Amino acid sequence: MTGGELTLGAVLVRLEEREGEIAAQAETTREQIAQLTARLDELDRAAEEVRITRKTLLELPDPLPPAPPPSKLPDHPAYQQIMAVLAAAEAPLRARQVCEAMDLEIAPPRTAAPADLRFPLGVLLSPQPPLPAETADQAHDSRAR
Repeated sequence: MTGGELTLGAVLVRLEEREGEIAAQAETTREQIAQLTARLDELDRAAEEVRITRKTLLELPDPLPPAPPPSKLPDHPAYQQIMAVLAAAEAPLRARQVCEAMDLEIAPPRTAAPADLRFPLGVLLSPQPPLPAETADQAHDSRAR
């Protein structure tokens, strides 16, 4: 036999070495499969929990809308008096009737405000009385001249 030829013993040794390598790779792959199987089981459990949660939430009744916050009412004594008068009334009241029930002074009605209240800056007041209005014919005649 020459150096390029393998003897039966050398072939068997090489086969044993290769068999050992394959067995080691197979064992490593089995360990990886076991780890991946465990991870897959964890993911399956998590997915099942999510499905159960979704199903439970869908079975819940619709929530009621939140109640609006209570409005803050004034705590001034006059407000409390007005509310007491309105609560004691058997029918809706006008402002005058509320004032009468509270024994307040009622001012006489005014038909128009005085000029100094209507035009406080004097913008619309003229120092001279207004001129009489011209008729359309008079205005036309004065322009024609």
